[in-house]
Amino acid sequence: MLLELSHVYKSFGGVQAEQDVSLSVEQNRIVSLIGPNGAGKTTIFNLISGIYRTDSGSIFFESSDISKLEPYDIAKRGIARTFQNIRLFKGLSVIENLLIPQDSARTYSVFSAMLALPARRKADRENRDRCMEHLELLGLADYRDEDPSNLPYGLQRRVELGRALACNPKLLMLDEPAAGLNPSEVSEFIELLLTLRQKFGFGILIIEHRMAVVNELSEYIYVLNFGKLLAHGKPECIRNDPEVIKAYLGEEG
Repeated sequence: MLLELSHVYKSFGGVQAEQDVSLSVEQNRIVSLIGPNGAGKTTIFNLISGIYRTDSGSIFFESSDISKLEPYDIAKRGIARTFQNIRLFKGLSVIENLLIPQDSARTYSVFSAMLALPARRKADRENRDRCMEHLELLGLADYRDEDPSNLPYGLQRRVELGRALACNPKLLMLDEPAAGLNPSEVSEFIELLLTLRQKFGFGILIIEHRMAVVNELSEYIYVLNFGKLLAHGKPECIRNDPEVIKAYLGEEG
């Protein structure tokens, strides 16, 4: 198993944000986490990425407990994420936004960096080539020197996705990646994500409110409601679950 949450609890003051939540993501699988606003979905992402610590329960990544690790250690192990609100590095070009994550994996010494020795120049070339490959996949190569803030919203979303790819993830966590996209951009995003999954073989955990996206992408779905796991199963089971319909999808009458 790539990722596994086991009986996770998290509270903020008197508010129980997560109550006995267990879920898993296998390699090369797309899993969705859905639920009403305030259900605790982004809190799960923050727990996995180390921004929050669990009150109890465990989070395993490739069979190792990561629930007490710092965010940078978790990222180094191969977990990358995007955010509901786009968070790009201001003042940097598109390709520079992708190059920043490469620094954490540098193999040259500080001495080589200060004097621009061959080891650093070689690593810089390799990193730039790798980032250009990602930009080509994302359809962003022509924008590599642009300021991302000048790009249309849909392309900014792709830059953020590219930055996550630059971390060489084994698990990619996407927080509402289709938010703000028009129907055409949503269709393109679905095709892009399936292409990336096929090419890189990483697991994907996705938070998304658009059920068209969830149903098209997901191989398994977990439903949260008020911090509790309401249901889980394949898309066709979730669509027809009376409790899910009542709590999230809506019901007539």
